[in-house]
Parts: sequence; structure tokens; C-alpha cells
Amino acid sequence: MVKVITYGTYDLLHFGHIRLLERAKALGDYLIVGVTSDAYDKTRGKINNQQSLMERIAAVRATGIADEIIVEEYEGQKIDDIRRLGVDIFTVGSDWVGHFDYLNEYCKVVYLPRTEGISSSEIRAEKRKLIIGTIGSENLCKKFIREMRYVNGVEYKECDETLDGVDAVYVASLPQQRYSDVKRALLSGKHVICESPISTKKDQYQELLSLANEKRLILTDAIKTAYSTAYSRLLVVAKSGRIGDIVSVDTVCTSLIDGAGESGADLAKKQNSICAWGPTALLPIFQLLGTQYKSKTIVTKIINDELNYDGFTKIDLLFDNAVASAKIAKAAKAEGELIITGTKGYIYVPAPWWKTDYFEVRFENPTDNKRYFYQLDGEGIRYEIVAFAKAVEKKEGYYYISKDVSEAIVSIIDDYDEKKYIRIS
Repeated sequence: MVKVITYGTYDLLHFGHIRLLERAKALGDYLIVGVTSDAYDKTRGKINNQQSLMERIAAVRATGIADEIIVEEYEGQKIDDIRRLGVDIFTVGSDWVGHFDYLNEYCKVVYLPRTEGISSSEIRAEKRKLIIGTIGSENLCKKFIREMRYVNGVEYKECDETLDGVDAVYVASLPQQRYSDVKRALLSGKHVICESPISTKKDQYQELLSLANEKRLILTDAIKTAYSTAYSRLLVVAKSGRIGDIVSVDTVCTSLIDGAGESGADLAKKQNSICAWGPTALLPIFQLLGTQYKSKTIVTKIINDELNYDGFTKIDLLFDNAVASAKIAKAAKAEGELIITGTKGYIYVPAPWWKTDYFEVRFENPTDNKRYFYQLDGEGIRYEIVAFAKAVEKKEGYYYISKDVSEAIVSIIDDYDEKKYIRIS
């Protein structure tokens, strides 16, 4: 019996995929199809699959062509699979000519011509054409626009005050301006992805959320950390009970961007520490411990009274069964790490944890420790664009950052603005 193996993502399975599978099957007697996992696709730069792994496997199985389906999860697996399964022929589309010649050492390699004029990328682009405009910080908007190029079916268009010609808006204006910018976009019928906090006032946020719901529009935070593979994975590990019950979450986010000697005019053009770093620092706290804290203490060092501009702030939260702390600063520096403490072990994420592609689960016995590595491209921005586009297309929930978490972040900043803090000199 001649065994043949081929691999692919098979997102939005189309006629070209089927023809390739048929030609692969014709090369032998038994066809094994490797379907790439979501995590492995991300490491290869394929970030905007429309279907989950299980949906893609089901689509391949439904063709009736594959005799066996496996999941491809890591680089180098092809050699392992060929040896383990006794494969005689490896085959793939002709657009990969030469790329897999190294496999000739293990089996015969055949490159098959692809069906012209059809591809999953084209289908995705046609299926979901989302035109996004931007408002606010030039630097943040440039990053966002640059990352849009990696997402099929999403295009940038410069827009004016009317927001004509766009379906959605990325808002990156100063926090005090975001409420009016987001409201204008929603009233114009535009979906919104906004840098967090969406507003500095809780009642304003609730008004915006109500408006978005009324108009059936997506409104969500753009906290890029929430979309990175490593961060998503550490949440799963922490909640799985691997480290026992979580008793403490401690985050640190600092950067020496602003100095105490800057003028008020200069500082007025920038975000203070709590708005710049607060949402990121609070994100894992609320996602792991929930938003129903029993008490809150905010301690801050103000460097400009007129602007209520903090150079350093520490937030301590008490929950029923856990505690949490967040240190944030733009005029002070500390190690930017994340530590999740459990009754059996802890999760350690090194600085800068908000851009992590790596974390460790550590125990009393070091031999039980485990390290996790995940590729991070574009600081997570391209992943948040993919998630936003999918939410717009499906016109339903936005699962990376819940509304409860978003509102809890705004509530903390609202309390700070109302000067409900302890001040240090």
C-alpha cells in the first residue's frame, strides 16, 4: 500500500482544495491529511482564519477523500509524521516548489499544480471587506494602519470629520477626548475599536455601550495584549487549576516617557500614567479574579496638580478570596513583570509581560516547571484587528475583553479622576 501525506489550513474549503486532495489521493492508495492548528498557523503568519480547527477538520472529512486526518502543531512535525506513519509520498501545491525538497531524504516529494483563479485569501477578502478609518494619535494610528496590511479583507481609508466612506473607526485620541469621538462614530453608524479606556467616566461609558447596542454596532477596547497567543494561553493555564487556587495577581507596567520636569503644556498633550498603563495592568487582574472586588486603594504621586497628572500610581484590590496589585508609571521605573500566585505554584511572565511570547509555570519542585513559547507578531495589533473584523462580520459578541472588564477599567480611572486616592509626595 502506498501512503500519501499532505498538509494545509483548509480554511473556507473550496474547489481548489478539493481538486488538490483528489490529485494527492490519486498518487497512492491511502491519503493522510494534516490540518494545521490555530496556534501553529499564527507562528506561520496566518492569523485570520475564518474557521476554527474543528470546523476545518470537519470540512476536510466531509469531502470523503481523506483516509486519515491528523493535526499539524509544530515546525518539524512533517519529518516525525512521515517516519511514524510510514509515508511513501509527501505532496503539496506547486506554489511551494523547492521548499520541501529536504523531505526527499525520507520519502518521495511531489509538487502538484494548484487550481488557478481561486484561493482562501481571495475568498476571505471578498467575504469580509471592512474599511477602517482612524482618529487620534499619529504614532498609534500609523501602527494600526501598518498592521492592517497583514489582514485580508481589511482596508484603511483616510476619513474626515464626517467619517464618510468607512465602516469602522479606530479611536486613539487622548482619553478626555475619546467619549466625544466614539459617540460621533457610533451616531454615524460606525463600528468602533478604541484605545482603552474608552472613556474616563463610568456613566459616559455606559451611555456609549447603550448607544452601540441600540444601533447594533461593535464597540470594544484596543488592548493589544489581550490578543497575543501567549497571554491567552496563560489565562487558560491559570484558570485550569494547574497552579491551584489563585490568591494573588501582581502586575507592573512602567516606562520613563514623561519626566517630572516637563511643562504643563507638554503634559497636556500626553496621557497620564493611569490612562496610559492602567488598562493593560488591570486586564489580567479582572480577567482572572473577576470585577467584583470588595475594596480598592489607589496611591499616587502627582507631578502636575492642574492636570491631575500622575507620574506613579499603585492600585490595590481586595477580592473575596484573593488580592491584586497594579503598579503603573511614566515617571518611574520598575521591572515590568506579571506574577500569578496560586496555592500549588505560580505563573511568572518576564518583562515586558504585556508583549510576552513566553511564560513559565513554576512549582516548589523545579523539575515540575514548564515553559511555554508562542510567537508574537506586530505586538498583537494585527490579531486584535482580525478579532474586531470577525466581530463586525458576525455582528455579535466580542470575547477577548468583556464589557464587564472594560467597565471595571473605566470605573477605576473615574475614581482616580475624582481624586479618590491617597497622595504621596
